[in-house]
Amino acid sequence: MWDILNQAVFIVGQVVDPLALDMLDDADLASTSPGILSFIEQTDWVGKGLFGILVMMSLLSWYLIFSRSVINVVIRRRSRQFLQKFWASQSLEQVEGEIAHRGVREPMSHLACHAIQARHHHTCYGSKQLSEAGSTMEFVTRIMRKVLDEETAKLERGLTMLASIGSTAPFVGLFGTVWGIYHALIGIGMSDGVTVNSIAGPVGEALIMTGLGLAVAIPAVLAYNGFVRRNRVYLAHLDAFAHDLFTLLSTGHLARTAGAVGEG
Repeated sequence: MWDILNQAVFIVGQVVDPLALDMLDDADLASTSPGILSFIEQTDWVGKGLFGILVMMSLLSWYLIFSRSVINVVIRRRSRQFLQKFWASQSLEQVEGEIAHRGVREPMSHLACHAIQARHHHTCYGSKQLSEAGSTMEFVTRIMRKVLDEETAKLERGLTMLASIGSTAPFVGLFGTVWGIYHALIGIGMSDGVTVNSIAGPVGEALIMTGLGLAVAIPAVLAYNGFVRRNRVYLAHLDAFAHDLFTLLSTGHLARTAGAVGEG
């Protein structure tokens, strides 16, 4: 009986020992597997600087994405509310009083406020300066164009930075990869023996920089395209409202074409 038990323990030990060794080997490989932290530790100040630039680009792009998204949602909601009150008003004087009470909170109320005030000013005081030369409606047209340009610039604020990040981040990552591979090959050339691990590890770590560059660039490019489309749709509604407002100020009659501001 004891002989049988001893033989069973011996057999189990022969099976378990290789499995334990394999598990230890896997744990060692996992602990020594290449990664971004290993790359940062081994690279020089150039690689660390490029990694820092990519991190800063990512933080800046996500800040712009979230901030511009919130601003666009607020502007469109307030614009819809203003248009509803504008078309429900009995006169432009009522609109002007509503704007004076609530204040200018979005582009459409900004445009209406300046256009109405420009007509009142030129009608009462005439053209006393070169900027006020011409007829009343010519002066109103110049004021409305100025407001449209200002609001367009506000809507496009931050988009140039997003476009720049989307176009340059992959090249920053690629430069980091090239720099890392260069140093890896230099280290391999100075070592005594060359193995697959000594080549694959450093090169794989260097390729992480290219992946980081793409991870930074893709959200920035997608957000830029989305913001450009939304701004184009909103500016089309703003231009239609400007046309209706000018017609109303010049003739007193209106064939309404401006509708509610969509999300686009």
